[in-house]
Amino acid sequence: MANENGFQQFKGTPGYIASGPLVDAVNCSIALQRPLLIKGEPGTGKTMLAHHIAEGLGMPLLTWHIKSTSKGEEGLYVYDTVQRLNDSRFGGSDVSDIRHYIKLGPLGESFAADKRQVLLIDEIDKADLEFPNDLLRELDEMRFTITETNEEVAAKDRPVVIITSNNEKELPDAFLRRCIFHFIEFPDPPLMRQIVDVHHPHLDATLLDQVLIKFYWLREQNDLRKKPSTSELVDWISALLRSGVSLDKVEEHLPFVGALLKKEQDLEALQSYDSRGGKYPSDWSDLGPRYNQ
Repeated sequence: MANENGFQQFKGTPGYIASGPLVDAVNCSIALQRPLLIKGEPGTGKTMLAHHIAEGLGMPLLTWHIKSTSKGEEGLYVYDTVQRLNDSRFGGSDVSDIRHYIKLGPLGESFAADKRQVLLIDEIDKADLEFPNDLLRELDEMRFTITETNEEVAAKDRPVVIITSNNEKELPDAFLRRCIFHFIEFPDPPLMRQIVDVHHPHLDATLLDQVLIKFYWLREQNDLRKKPSTSELVDWISALLRSGVSLDKVEEHLPFVGALLKKEQDLEALQSYDSRGGKYPSDWSDLGPRYNQ
């Protein structure tokens, strides 16, 4: 429910722990009717944010997962010329009405919808450099024309647009100017405890402590090419719980490390650490003053 001035529309959901600055960025985007551009390392919940914004606002969610071959016009509509040609050759359908062969894309659907939608444009940086620029006019005006029928599709209510990026490519300045921006910082241990509690409520406090100590220690290792993410931590805890592994074993070692490390070089680096007689931390003080609990 919104507050008196209507700004605080999104407050998070029970299934998504959002920081105060992130909640503010979402509400700023809604209030200004600007797309919200979310960056952050993989596994920090960028994509899931859109799902929970839709849940929190009680709006339908449309998703547009971007690929390297994606084109801006595909998000608006697609004219299926092949199907129309086949129908004209083999009969069985009325090919005179071209509208039968126009299919709206996710962006077009969000404009044409009778009620306000949340639109997720996921991993925009996977597309070519011109892709964001191709969306500028439509995102500004919230309308477009279907060339083949000369029909205009205009949004009755501007969708709440969430755009995610993994920073694989720089986005154009003209595009950035039109967005509200937020970078999801990697969760610190107190926030991570809250996140874990959503997925694994009532987890034994001692086990959680040991899991987090090992997890943050791993992330501090300079030899790793891919640091484990929040989603991988949640998976690792699931493996530990389902296996019934003892707390002692978690204190001494890293069981099921394949749930955390996903590159062979990282596994080799950990094996090398073991072979040198390296010890795993069992207390927050072993991680240095940054992690004093």
